[in-house]
Amino acid sequence: MQKRKLGNSGLEVSALGLGCMGLSFGYGPATETQEAIKLIRTAFERGVTFFDSAEAYGPYKNEELLGEALAPFRDEVVIATKFGFDFNAEGGQSGMNSRPEHIRDVAEAALKRLKTDVIDLFYQHRVDPAVPIEDVAGTVKDLISEGKVKHFGLSEAGPKTIRRAHAVQPVAALQSEYSLWWREPEAEIIPTLEELGIGFVPFSPLGKGFLTGAISETTTFDSTDFRNVVPRFSPEARKANQTLVDVLGEIAAQKKATPAQIALAWLLAQKPWIVPIPGTTKLHRLEENIGAAAVVLTADDLSAIADAVSKITVQGDRYPAHLQARVDR
Repeated sequence: MQKRKLGNSGLEVSALGLGCMGLSFGYGPATETQEAIKLIRTAFERGVTFFDSAEAYGPYKNEELLGEALAPFRDEVVIATKFGFDFNAEGGQSGMNSRPEHIRDVAEAALKRLKTDVIDLFYQHRVDPAVPIEDVAGTVKDLISEGKVKHFGLSEAGPKTIRRAHAVQPVAALQSEYSLWWREPEAEIIPTLEELGIGFVPFSPLGKGFLTGAISETTTFDSTDFRNVVPRFSPEARKANQTLVDVLGEIAAQKKATPAQIALAWLLAQKPWIVPIPGTTKLHRLEENIGAAAVVLTADDLSAIADAVSKITVQGDRYPAHLQARVDR
């Protein structure tokens, strides 16, 4: 697989990464450990060198999984993880926490779980309004100088926050949602990243699975699947949003590809410093996603996609209200 550099940071990764959250958290029961390890190692064998985790995924279990799965080739991969939450005894999030001492504690714990002596990319998972971003950036800067972290990242941060953080410690990458059904970053985020030389790592590049075409208005999710509370996944919204998947399917048929591959290829075609991180628990979906890196969209293809998508209004918010409140503006 081709490599890409995340902005001016010099951090080089595979053009597509692997979002590992769903193996442990969020999309129903966790994948059996040996199955998950096999999937992660297969991704590496197919050229993926960028693996995304967080202490919140589990919590903690996803980092432990990556630590075990990637140990045989640790020096050949880039591992990203995140800080920024407190957890209660049951493992649920009990609030944001990006206080400097907490960031340090999370880093030390993550290093042990990941079985490594350095975190390649350390993201603030969500902007904490109680802690100045300068203090957050300064703490990660210290961790970088101590050799415990290589690069600093932000997630779901707004342009002003990105600029303030970047002035203290250069931000290597922003991880936020971006896909054919969530294009808000095009207004302010992408121009800001381009100006500052920051890479962009879109999560949910397949619209939490919807853009694959495998989900319809009649699909039922496991009771622990967080899509049950996402307005965009209500049966009514799914029915309305099917138009977008139909358009992708038509374009995919012309290109002898799948809707998912077109959605990922579209993201790769936007900027050379964009690295999507689709997640999956299935080996055949992993192979399909990796195949997107070889799909070439011409200027005419991109124009046709833009024209078709511009006629569609996606229905439903991407987060329930309590999670939307965490998105920094």
